[in-house]
Amino acid sequence: MRFFTTVHLLLLTYIVAALVFWGFSLNRKSIDIYNQGVAILKTEVDSAQYPEMYNSRIQQLKAKLNTDEKQYLGEGSTFLLVILIGAAVVYSSFRRSIRLSRQQNNFMLSVTHELKSPIAAMKLNLQTMERHKLDEEKKAMLIDRCVKEANRLNDLCNNMLIASQMEGRQYVPAREILQLDELVQSSTKDYAARYPGRFIENTIESCRLNGDKLLLQMALNNLLENAVKYTPADKPVTISLQLKNNSAVIQIADNGPGIPDAEKGKVFNKFYRIGNEETRKSKGTGLGLYLTSKIIRQHNGKIAVLDNVPSGCIFEIMLPVSA
Repeated sequence: MRFFTTVHLLLLTYIVAALVFWGFSLNRKSIDIYNQGVAILKTEVDSAQYPEMYNSRIQQLKAKLNTDEKQYLGEGSTFLLVILIGAAVVYSSFRRSIRLSRQQNNFMLSVTHELKSPIAAMKLNLQTMERHKLDEEKKAMLIDRCVKEANRLNDLCNNMLIASQMEGRQYVPAREILQLDELVQSSTKDYAARYPGRFIENTIESCRLNGDKLLLQMALNNLLENAVKYTPADKPVTISLQLKNNSAVIQIADNGPGIPDAEKGKVFNKFYRIGNEETRKSKGTGLGLYLTSKIIRQHNGKIAVLDNVPSGCIFEIMLPVSA
């Protein structure tokens, strides 16, 4: 990147310098032509005998010189402007491609890690049951862990599949009138079973809306997974659903480290994750929040990140409700 920037600036400087040089050269040539024209005029017309004719020809030569100077200046300025615009477009396109390449590289690293982790955990649990004679309680515990890891793997695959289909405009939403409160309670119950004692339901008001059940449940699951990922094990994740001004407002509050103000608008970008893939500790692919934001917008809703007091953040969803 630094090498490209240096070469880019050197080439741009050379082109601008060459343009300025040729501009001055052309202007100098015009002045030489003007001087030659004046010299020729003096041999053809006697300024003392025909002053009006001489002055008229001199004014024509000066007008031609002024016209040439304006033409060189106008064309040179236009060409310079085009060069600068082109250079800016090339530079910004290169920066975007580098940024996207880094995000995709981070995505591949994180996806590889996310896929291998549950597979390795399930393999270890199954090998433990195969090699050792365990009582029923321990077998049930290991099977439960396998199911949890399989659910993680399933959620990841669903996110990747739905994101790909939505990007390619291949997914057709199945709209229906559904009970949003039942959907919220169902998702919370599922995650509470996977992570016992980690979730608290506050006010859950009854409301209906027109939407795709699969997509909305995926959006909720992504936010719940994200919240439990960043919240310490001894602190809860709080979920609420309230009706405000003909909108259903869902709030999922965690007690994690929170999100800096400068990052709040970026966390919904595709593949974006805070920090560097080699140094960050949290798992993820950078698809969950992007996909959630896309689903909420597709349902004519809004999603925002708020600060939680004293620590953590609140993901707030606003969706229009049906009568």
